[in-house]
Amino acid sequence: MLQALREKSSGWIATVILALLIVPFAFFGMEQYLFQRNETFVAKIEAPPAWWPSAPDAWPVRKLLWKTEEIGADEFRSSFELVRQRQRQMQGESFDARQFESIDNKRKVLDELIDQRVMRMAAQREGFEVGDALVRKTIEEIPAFQVDGKFDPQRYRLQLASQVPKRTPTQFDAEIRKELQQTMLRNQLQGSAFVTASEAQRLLGLLTEKRDVSYAIVPPPAADSSAIPAADIARWYKEHQEDFRAPETVTIEYLDIDGNALPAPAPADEGILLQRYEQEKARFVEPEQRLTSHILIKADEGADPAAQKAAEAKAQDLAKQARAGADFAALARQHSEDEGSKGGGGDLGWISKNGAMVKPFEDAVFAMNGPGVSAPVKSDFGWHVIQVREVKPGSTVPFEAARAELEKVEAESARERAFNEIVGKVVDEVLKSPTVLAPAARVAGLQVQKLGPFARGKGAGIAANAAVQRAAFSELAIQNRIVSDAIEIGPNHSVLIRVVEHVPEQVQPLAQVGDRVVAAIRADRAQKATEADAEAVVGRIRKGESLATIANDRKWILTNFPAVPRGAPAPDAEAVEAYFSTPAPAEGKVSPGKVTLQNGMTIVFAVTKVVRGDTAEVTPEQRAAFLQELAPVVGELDVTALGKTQRRQAKVTIAEERL
Repeated sequence: MLQALREKSSGWIATVILALLIVPFAFFGMEQYLFQRNETFVAKIEAPPAWWPSAPDAWPVRKLLWKTEEIGADEFRSSFELVRQRQRQMQGESFDARQFESIDNKRKVLDELIDQRVMRMAAQREGFEVGDALVRKTIEEIPAFQVDGKFDPQRYRLQLASQVPKRTPTQFDAEIRKELQQTMLRNQLQGSAFVTASEAQRLLGLLTEKRDVSYAIVPPPAADSSAIPAADIARWYKEHQEDFRAPETVTIEYLDIDGNALPAPAPADEGILLQRYEQEKARFVEPEQRLTSHILIKADEGADPAAQKAAEAKAQDLAKQARAGADFAALARQHSEDEGSKGGGGDLGWISKNGAMVKPFEDAVFAMNGPGVSAPVKSDFGWHVIQVREVKPGSTVPFEAARAELEKVEAESARERAFNEIVGKVVDEVLKSPTVLAPAARVAGLQVQKLGPFARGKGAGIAANAAVQRAAFSELAIQNRIVSDAIEIGPNHSVLIRVVEHVPEQVQPLAQVGDRVVAAIRADRAQKATEADAEAVVGRIRKGESLATIANDRKWILTNFPAVPRGAPAPDAEAVEAYFSTPAPAEGKVSPGKVTLQNGMTIVFAVTKVVRGDTAEVTPEQRAAFLQELAPVVGELDVTALGKTQRRQAKVTIAEERL
């Protein structure tokens, strides 16, 4: 029998059957047997070769010819972490780490990585290469790696080691090389973008175009009070369940420790006040002040010795004249080169020795024995001739005069100490019993209060505070139900919270939202009826009827708006965009249209005239500026178009479960 089987299986018929079986196995089964491996990518990008961009997406061709790159889980997490850090820096206290971990944010970061990788693969296919010298130059120019404006190798290594995750110089060099390779293609596209004179002329004409428009707002139909069948309600609810999703909510209990609500402390005794007065005596000293004027003769440090000498000589002469009895204010108005004070005769007002003026000037003012004119004084600004007109001696506020302020400060300090003491006791008690607030409340003599339920970002009272929101919706608070740390919500004002109930985001049952479903159905019907009415009016205008006649018959308010420019509120920029999207009317005709705005308002309009923009009014300077601004926009559009084309040609596989 075995011999018979061997003879039958070696014939030409068996050979043909075997060949036919090999073909489907080659395309659909062999890949699984020959290339078994544990996949770890979060996204895989496969792109056809540059010399065969229309290569078929068949297994043998894809495996042999297509370029494949993967975005690993580690690379994705690193990028996601960098975005997280940037968001935390931008949002500060309002940053919500738990909300940031949403799948939408993860997909957004992954899409950016895919777009970057697609562009890098395109650059590689086009032969863009990055040399070692350019990589080194780019790294050395990064400010974070510089000390006193120069690249520091030690700082470079320390910065890489402190990043999350850590990177070696080799890894960072490779990242910079890839980024440069990607940006080279982008820069080439942007740099080669241009706009011809005829294109600019046409665009300027379009941008300055104006249109005569008549429009009327279509009123909604009368309120619908008819019964809606239960089947329609059920069907609408099923098709629009996302509209009836209740947000995640929490209910909290909390302790409110407000230092301002604590009993007033006992009045401080005389000894404590005297001690504080001595410790803070500098606060109660009025420094000496001098009423001062000056004449400035500028002498730059870089000026030659002759110019320096001439400036000094002029200052000496002016000082001599002032000492001899000349009017100092008149001299300042005539000779001073300080534009800020010369108009006031060099007056600088009352000066204290507090560093407000440059040191040589200040030292000279307070070195004078009293009113008079100084010898010329050199500063970075030049030579100063200084006049002290009046001296107001310093004085010390006596203890009795400072008593009220000392008592106030001491009372605030005592209240702050009492507040910190209570917070310390409460925290100690919470550490003993981290899942209950009652023992801590007894220690502080406070009541445990309850608040909620409230949704994320919609709390009232203390729940409106961003820090309280973050704590209330944190995984730790929701899962373990432990008391939070003391959360500061104001000066001497802290709260401790504990989540007592958590309701996840969920679709509300029909029985609970039935009225809202009915209202949504009626609103939808009303909107459709309004749009159908508007469409019917547009049809009548196309057949030759006048919008003015129709509006008059229906008691609509018609508005005529001549020469509407782009972006004008007539009645809304969205409506104006529709006016300019409508074809220009033929001679003696109008171009009707309708638009429903985001606020639900429906408008019927008729474009009666198009006034072409007069580009002759555009100056050569304006035209040049327009071209200069337009070229980068065109370049960016080229980059975006290339990226979309490359991504369409590529095969992208996303493993969402690994995000």
